Amino acid sequence: MLNYIWLGMMAIAVVVGAINGKLPEVTKAAFDYAKTSVDIALGLIGIMALWLGIMKIADEAGLVRILARLIRPISKRLFPDIPSEHPAIGAMVLNIAANWLGLSNAATPFGLKAMEELQKLNKHKDTASNAMATFLALNTGSITLIPATIIGVRVSLNSSNPAEIIGTTIFASTCATIFAVTGTKLLQRLPAFRLPDDTESTTKDGEDA
Repeated sequence: MLNYIWLGMMAIAVVVGAINGKLPEVTKAAFDYAKTSVDIALGLIGIMALWLGIMKIADEAGLVRILARLIRPISKRLFPDIPSEHPAIGAMVLNIAANWLGLSNAATPFGLKAMEELQKLNKHKDTASNAMATFLALNTGSITLIPATIIGVRVSLNSSNPAEIIGTTIFASTCATIFAVTGTKLLQRLPAFRLPDDTESTTKDGEDA
């Protein structure tokens, strides 16, 4: 779908440029921004390599397991159906840590691994579990303490103060995470979004009463 969207945008740009007699400018802009994209990508390689290396060292040194234990009280509330020592918790910790550092690209494989582990615990394979929905909300909101990727982009574009966005990023991402997780938890309580097991258990409790 995205391929069609990009193709459509490029086709519209070419047609509008031709109609306005500015096709050479459109061509020049395409080449200029292609060069800019390469410069930005090369500038991000060092940042990504540094933080991914640090996270790999932390994983190998057992710091991820220690962090998982430290956040156990929070994880038990957010994911009550997931055992505290399950591999999904470790993958989610790595994903959250990558998001804290603003490394969204690095967070993606950890997020996929976490979803893969959560799917193993999912009793309804064709429906996202409550834990999967909560993690998706948490990952989408993604509190960002150090927006390293954006800072790297700003540095490559010669920003006079590339780190000035840290405060607003923390505020915006924290608000987004709170609302996303709260919304997920509230929707899970509604009958329309309740999983069959939850509905059955509620019915049994009512009958026993």
